[in-house]
Amino acid sequence: MAQILSIYGLVSAVIMSNAIREKMPVYTGFLQLGAGISVGLCGLAAGFAIGIVGDAGVRASNQQPRLYVGMVLILIFAEVLGLYGVIVSILIITKSTLDVTECRY
Repeated sequence: MAQILSIYGLVSAVIMSNAIREKMPVYTGFLQLGAGISVGLCGLAAGFAIGIVGDAGVRASNQQPRLYVGMVLILIFAEVLGLYGVIVSILIITKSTLDVTECRY
């Protein structure tokens, strides 16, 4: 489950790489930085949650097998944190190119 979190960062980076130019507005650069931080921190939080829930869930389901389904559901909810980060990142990236004047240095 945690492997998909790295794919979220890769998707965000590929979308941002299309808008990177040698001379671009500072506004666009800061929004791209914010988008990267958004997906990164949400992925970090999701990774911590998946690790903690996975550890406790495997120990608990070893003693009570009926807890396995609940553990998987909680793991899915923890992974959704990373997906929310990608959604916010994509929204920020799309706003970074709207109504931006050309940089003329």
